[in-house]
Amino acid sequence: MTDPDSPDREANRFSARALRYARVGTSVGGVAARMAGTRLFGNSGTQGDAAALAAALGGLKGPIMKVAQLMATIPDALPPEYAKELATLQNQAPPMGWAFVKRRMMAELGPDWMARFLSFDKEPAAAASLGQVHRARALDGTALAVKLQYPDMQSAVEADLQQLGLLLSIHRRMDPAIDTTEIAEEIGARVREELDYKREAAHAGLYAAMLAQAPMVRVPRVHPDLSTGRLLTLDWLEGRRLLDFVDHSLDERNAIARAMFAAWWRPFSRFGVIHGDPHLGNYTVFEEAGQPAGINLLDYGCIRIFPPSFVGGVVDLYRGLQQGDDARIVHAYETWGFRGLTRELIDVLNIWARFIYGPLLDDRVRTIADGVAPGEYGRREAFTVHRALKEQGPVRVPREFVFMDRAAIGLGGVFLHLKAELNFHALFEEAIADFSTESVAARQGAALAEAGLR
Repeated sequence: MTDPDSPDREANRFSARALRYARVGTSVGGVAARMAGTRLFGNSGTQGDAAALAAALGGLKGPIMKVAQLMATIPDALPPEYAKELATLQNQAPPMGWAFVKRRMMAELGPDWMARFLSFDKEPAAAASLGQVHRARALDGTALAVKLQYPDMQSAVEADLQQLGLLLSIHRRMDPAIDTTEIAEEIGARVREELDYKREAAHAGLYAAMLAQAPMVRVPRVHPDLSTGRLLTLDWLEGRRLLDFVDHSLDERNAIARAMFAAWWRPFSRFGVIHGDPHLGNYTVFEEAGQPAGINLLDYGCIRIFPPSFVGGVVDLYRGLQQGDDARIVHAYETWGFRGLTRELIDVLNIWARFIYGPLLDDRVRTIADGVAPGEYGRREAFTVHRALKEQGPVRVPREFVFMDRAAIGLGGVFLHLKAELNFHALFEEAIADFSTESVAARQGAALAEAGLR
């Protein structure tokens, strides 16, 4: 029997991983060609093509899974059939074995790396698209989460982003309602940033500063002496899965939802920063006296820092919709970077805006969907917008808008899971009280400088 930690076995695992990445071009390219062929000859075939693409990607894992899941959550970046299929993919990769982990840890911290920990679990606590997490203890007994990047991720990510470009270019030809050029650029920039664990460490420090006055949100402390560009060591924050609470009392679910609102809107409205990955695995719930008291924010790879003017556009659109001020609405869209605005195009964009802002404009206690079935939430609006955009010609979505929209929808999904009943209007008004772009710029500059991001 082969030793599970033997070098030969690890070499085989590495070869298998490399082979998967080599196959990605063939798999995705083949599906893309099939898509082009069916459209060229007037056939539909979208559901079968979508299933084939999901099957191809599902066997590959790795960074292309992250790219696929990002695409699935950005409205109109892909045809609905593709988004539905890709959303089912699980963000899990085959973990590295212990012998491989030891070599990787030695490369990052030196040959005496084990002496720098009181203990280090051989089996990963989690394995995702770009790396895996091990539980450990510092020499002083502090519980740690040690995040170790898989080897050769940079080349794998670049290969996968090339395939993303192929898919999007075909989509633009088949369905030109949305120009996805800047969507692809934004996704590429964010995924590349996720490979830089020094940047992620700085992001964690940034969030610790921004949420210092929000005790319902906990941010793990970074351990710089146990971190590198491909290794990130944070405090291990004990907590339970958010989904464990979906059948708890309304008061408990609302407490979690308020913490989520603070974790998202406080950094954005006061500092111009959002957490762009709404995956439920990035949060856990911590308890006090047996009751949920708040959330642990665990991952800081996908963070978007906006110009203060962009935040001003968010507030302007909210106030414009609230007051029926068309000039302010148009100013908001132009601030975000939408160009060639006509009356018809503005009306189309307002359909989606009223859906996103609807709970914030409604001054009463309500659920986020307000009686709409979770599976139907946003579908009618997305369909109406897409159909209208086809008549208007291609609309280029500004790159800053991509993760703002995605994160807002992801946050809404959390509220849907929790079946929270809150006055979202009151929470939002509190978040933007005394708002000005000047104050956002000042706070953002100070926080980025403190975190070493400027």
